[in-house]
Amino acid sequence: MVTGLRAPSSLPAWPTLEPMSSATPQFSKESDSRGRFVRQESRFRDWVLERPEPGRYHLYVSLACPWASRAVIVRQLKGLEDVLPMTVVDPVRDERGWRFFEDQPDPVNGYRFLAEAYVATDPSFADRVTVPVLYDTRERRIVNNESSDIVRMLNAWSTQGPDLYPEDLRTAIDELNDRVYDTVNNGVYKAGFATTQSAYEAAFDELFQSLDWLDDRLATRRYLLGDDITEADWRLFVTLVRFDAVYVGHFKCNLRRIADYAHLSGYLRDLFQHPGIADTVDFDHIKRHYYITHPQLNPTRIVPKGPELDLWAPHDRERLAQDAAR
Repeated sequence: MVTGLRAPSSLPAWPTLEPMSSATPQFSKESDSRGRFVRQESRFRDWVLERPEPGRYHLYVSLACPWASRAVIVRQLKGLEDVLPMTVVDPVRDERGWRFFEDQPDPVNGYRFLAEAYVATDPSFADRVTVPVLYDTRERRIVNNESSDIVRMLNAWSTQGPDLYPEDLRTAIDELNDRVYDTVNNGVYKAGFATTQSAYEAAFDELFQSLDWLDDRLATRRYLLGDDITEADWRLFVTLVRFDAVYVGHFKCNLRRIADYAHLSGYLRDLFQHPGIADTVDFDHIKRHYYITHPQLNPTRIVPKGPELDLWAPHDRERLAQDAAR
């Protein structure tokens, strides 16, 4: 019942899709009158407070999507693989939304598209289908499709691994999350999906102001809140690891690369080299998704071969924790 992470070499040949129109934004419902990208609200926000019986819930994710990758990472860090089966969807998406691999169909309901689970849960649903999705296999409905909720739930379900939202740091984590979400996680999308020059430049400026601020912050501490990794670090990581590969070129976030930052670059490598995390990052999925799925930004659907990223290079971040202890 579990569909795990796949190595790029095992992927089937990519199907040929009908060309999508590039005349209007793919997310036209999420663009305001000033050309700004305004992300839709998550529809399903129920919570499962206590650790469930194994298999009661199912997690649908895309390895291309940063929001879904948050849940993939926390599921792994908290040792919940046997409790929460997971299925990875095809990164190539069209107007019908996320779809399942032909050789790895939906193991719960046999759906071809994740949209079927949305409509079965709410027949009136007509918005964009998103991942991650926490699905109740007993009640046959989506419980939650908001990544920030799912991450908190998974953290609470297990005492294994680190507590990513410790009580004494919650206020600080929430404050960091608010800025990082608005200007970095969602900031790259606000730049990339802007439909006016002014909207793009405003998002671009906020993004790099925050990246500069984060780089300064990380000059004196190993992680965002000190010596311990928290939820705030993994929420930032999923954007940083995609930045040089897709956001610099595809979303025109090209003032600086993460590789150009003195401290953010080492911080990214530090997190990437954390046990098990590299297995959650699939650049083949990431690049194919972004460059094929957004025809208004890349009508040729050509997927770039680069860039060359050396995320296994030494990061030397341990010295910050040692220095702080002296």
